[in-house]
Amino acid sequence: MERRNLPIFELESAIVETLRAKHRLVLQAPTGSGKSTQVPQILLDHGLAGDGEIVVLQPRRLATRMLAARVAQERAVKLGTEVGYQIRLDKVVSRETRIRFVTEGVLLRQLIADPLLRGISAIIFDEFHERHLYGDITLARALDLQEQHRSDLRLVVMSATLDAEILQTYLNPCAQLTSRGRTFPVEVEYLPHPLDALEHPPWEVAAEELERIAATTEGDVLVFMPGAFEIGRTIEAIRRSPVSALFKVLPLHGELPVAEQDAAVARYPKRKVIVSTNVAETSLTIDGVRVVIDSGLARIARFDPYRGINTLLVERISRASSDQRAGRAGRTAPGQCLRLWTEREHADRAAQEVPEVRRLDLAEVVLTLKASGIEDVAAFRWLEPPDPRALERALLLLADLGALDRGGRITELGLRMLAFPAHPRYARMLLAAHDFGCVPEVAVVAALTQGRSVIRRAEGRQMQETRDDVLGAKAESDFFTLMRAHQFAKEAHFNPERCRTLGINHLAAREAAALAEQFLRIARDEGLSTDAKEGDPDGVQRCVLAGFPDQVGMRMDGGTLRVALVHGRKGVLARESVVHHATLLVASEVREIEGKDAERQILLTLATAIKEEWLRELFPGELEEHVEVRFDSVQRRVMARTSTRFHDLVLRSKESDNVPEDAAAALLAEQVEQGNCVLKNWDEAVEQWIVRLNLLAGWFPEWELPQLAPEDRRTLVEQICLGATSYREIKERQVWPTVKSWLSPSQQKLVEDYAPERVEMPNGRKLKITYATNATPTIAVRIQDLYGVDSEVRIAGGRVLVTIQVLAPNHRPIQITQNLANFWRESYPKFKVELQRKYPRHEWR
Repeated sequence: MERRNLPIFELESAIVETLRAKHRLVLQAPTGSGKSTQVPQILLDHGLAGDGEIVVLQPRRLATRMLAARVAQERAVKLGTEVGYQIRLDKVVSRETRIRFVTEGVLLRQLIADPLLRGISAIIFDEFHERHLYGDITLARALDLQEQHRSDLRLVVMSATLDAEILQTYLNPCAQLTSRGRTFPVEVEYLPHPLDALEHPPWEVAAEELERIAATTEGDVLVFMPGAFEIGRTIEAIRRSPVSALFKVLPLHGELPVAEQDAAVARYPKRKVIVSTNVAETSLTIDGVRVVIDSGLARIARFDPYRGINTLLVERISRASSDQRAGRAGRTAPGQCLRLWTEREHADRAAQEVPEVRRLDLAEVVLTLKASGIEDVAAFRWLEPPDPRALERALLLLADLGALDRGGRITELGLRMLAFPAHPRYARMLLAAHDFGCVPEVAVVAALTQGRSVIRRAEGRQMQETRDDVLGAKAESDFFTLMRAHQFAKEAHFNPERCRTLGINHLAAREAAALAEQFLRIARDEGLSTDAKEGDPDGVQRCVLAGFPDQVGMRMDGGTLRVALVHGRKGVLARESVVHHATLLVASEVREIEGKDAERQILLTLATAIKEEWLRELFPGELEEHVEVRFDSVQRRVMARTSTRFHDLVLRSKESDNVPEDAAAALLAEQVEQGNCVLKNWDEAVEQWIVRLNLLAGWFPEWELPQLAPEDRRTLVEQICLGATSYREIKERQVWPTVKSWLSPSQQKLVEDYAPERVEMPNGRKLKITYATNATPTIAVRIQDLYGVDSEVRIAGGRVLVTIQVLAPNHRPIQITQNLANFWRESYPKFKVELQRKYPRHEWR
């Protein structure tokens, strides 16, 4: 098709006029409209980039390279000159490059190196509806840059389907343009019955469907499968089919060599079948496709809590993705889409894919933001804020790895890890591997954790015994068993029969071998030593520890497989683990399983034995000596236990006679406060003195007497207990010297003079005063002892009236008053007759 005939050119003038007037644009255009290849050229040809570069962000590496190649071909230039691309491990650009297609992480790293993005005039975010995490982050950083420093920077967000309202609010102020595109109707068919994946794997069903419709359809066929493994099986099944001669069958996925990727989109004299991952869903248009066979599956990136990393899991795609795939059959003529699931199952699928920010581990992107100077990642300009727990988990992991300090600031180690394009766990492992001389081995370890398990469950005792003989039944790490299995498969050239005798998955082993080579290429790019050499014999174990310090565990006892983990967790070591002899270990997989009676159990797998001195070497700041004190209620004494801890995990502990004085005093004081240990000399007189002091401080604020609050009482009790470790030692201790030391001698005299313990009555009698916090001072006195007294009773230099409880001969109050004159005049005559009758032997005046 002539490029000027593509639907996107209907908006050419609007795009140019809008971007000249405004520097933000949301462009919605369906798949196949030409937006990915033509919009960058429109900007360049109309001078909207000035002398600068146009950067086009793509979610996938394969599409990035192929789109760049397509645009270079259309402009009749050599790839890498005017048009180039940059992905991880591959950069084809030059000083002439004006349009550069990049994967999202590339531009984010460029923002760290050059926060002003000098030389870049426009950024195009393509296929933004896929909501990749790095796309979200890069857009936020670009908006900040545009608002604060680069008002000239043009931003274009493009997608086949967008939640325009959310995006417009986020980008406000911005313009929006929509292209209807030109598509033909696609007839959609479903399976009549649900697919049993075990009995009928999707690749077999896809081949059967191709055979069924081969003679009644025209054009090329696009088959969607989740990954390289399924693509290979699909191609094998099609080639066994009777209709295979009608088609040229080709794979398409990101791990293929460039020549094979290009072959998949080339034109051929006869019909072709392209078996592809979801890379062909939106980013890449393949001309000539009239039929789509959709497995309905994709490898979706998610955080795997077992491994503590992001991983690719095969899952059902959403209804929106299904529609995108079906639309590939209606680009140039009416088409047909065969869905390998039922119509009822289709209704149960999710409407949209969940954005990566809500399903991925955030450790890598948080580290990137920290390196960009974003201190408070929670307050970052998120298009859709992540779960606070996910952020907390990422920050905790990065701190455990040493990438952040405990204040949340990026460390020198964190900066080095960021330079390595891998999950922080593996960046940390590979950096450590350089130090221990075992980068090739650790590359294999890292590869073995990414996909399906290399070793299947043994089928019978004979297989287990054969496996133990060949691979070993005991080792210092479960990884060593996997590495031996991988090596066996490699030496057997991944022969299925030879691998099957040991229960080795030859396909998983082959995939791991390819992935290990990729890790080695990354390591070499980062300047790590990848030469085979004699390294530290414990190097691999140390590296596993470096990557998983948050999953260090200690066997709780020798009789069971129970393990205590850091951060207060507990689990059980898997029975099939080869490190049952280890006391201290690190588990690279921590998974929750359902046990008997629906109880949840934490199962620890891929375990590695470690040594305490390695913790001290790798994480010196996290290994600490703790002294714990406790009160033994039986012996009524304070006991001490000295422990060595990694984070909060107790590695070893022992009873100690060396009890810290302050801690012992605090525990004894707590027992005194609770009433479990009584200080015999802390009596009512002491309590009354404290109340007298506090009342006097309120009566005379100008004296600024130090009141004695509840927490101060605790301090005094601790001082009394200081130097003791048992109740026996404090039981008879003197109290008054410590309590009265709260005041100076002159202040103590004020208490005795102005809040006295006793008051002298006009008749010469000295009566005890009872003080209370929320009442006036009170004296209780028999009526006979008040004869001749009719004046008020005052203390505190006359400021405070004393309340008088007038007692009958039986010591029960008959009147409470502060005015004795009034009592004698009005109340006493009424009481006298009755009291004289009841108590005739007492004097009555």
